[in-house]
Amino acid sequence: MIAAVIFDFGGVFTSSPFEAFARYERERGLPEDIIRKINGANPHGNAWALFERAEIDIDAFDRAFAAEAAAHGHVIPGRDLLPLLAGDFRPEMIEALRRIKTKFKTGCITNNMPANAIGATVAGRALYAREIMELFDHIIESAKIGLRKPDPRIYEMMYEALGVAPSACVYLDDLGMNLKPARAMGMHTIKVECGAQAIKALEAVTGMNLI
Repeated sequence: MIAAVIFDFGGVFTSSPFEAFARYERERGLPEDIIRKINGANPHGNAWALFERAEIDIDAFDRAFAAEAAAHGHVIPGRDLLPLLAGDFRPEMIEALRRIKTKFKTGCITNNMPANAIGATVAGRALYAREIMELFDHIIESAKIGLRKPDPRIYEMMYEALGVAPSACVYLDDLGMNLKPARAMGMHTIKVECGAQAIKALEAVTGMNLI
């Protein structure tokens, strides 16, 4: 029996930042997926990981990411990437959350940036629109607790806060690596490719009409 539905935020309620990364790369003549390649190197200790755990500030992130990009032979300031994270909202996913909320406990686990970075921008305020975030029973933000997905502890913190067993949870994320720990501890997982696909999968596991 499902008792809780837990969501990632960016790439689930908004379009994937990877789309914006791809546009940035095309506009600047950079190799395809170079930003993801840089982020994939040393994933637990690189600039991105340190920033999402709030272990460095925006200036240090800017320098550290630029240094990592330079090691790959490219010029990419870290600051350039922050406006690319917001994405466009998916209204159908927000409506699905509203309906899910009427029957199930809801949670959000998000790898995010410190408030002095994205939270202080117009894009950041849009990303964390109050009307959406208030629909969650519990929210865990990496920059506030110093842990980030896919650390298993962050998922444990969520199901404990919701008071449910992991086997009674559904977890949605747009990154497969973030789904693996949740699946390993017994959660039902859904990899989000787009709103329509995610909603269809959610309907199947919850038995609800979400559109």
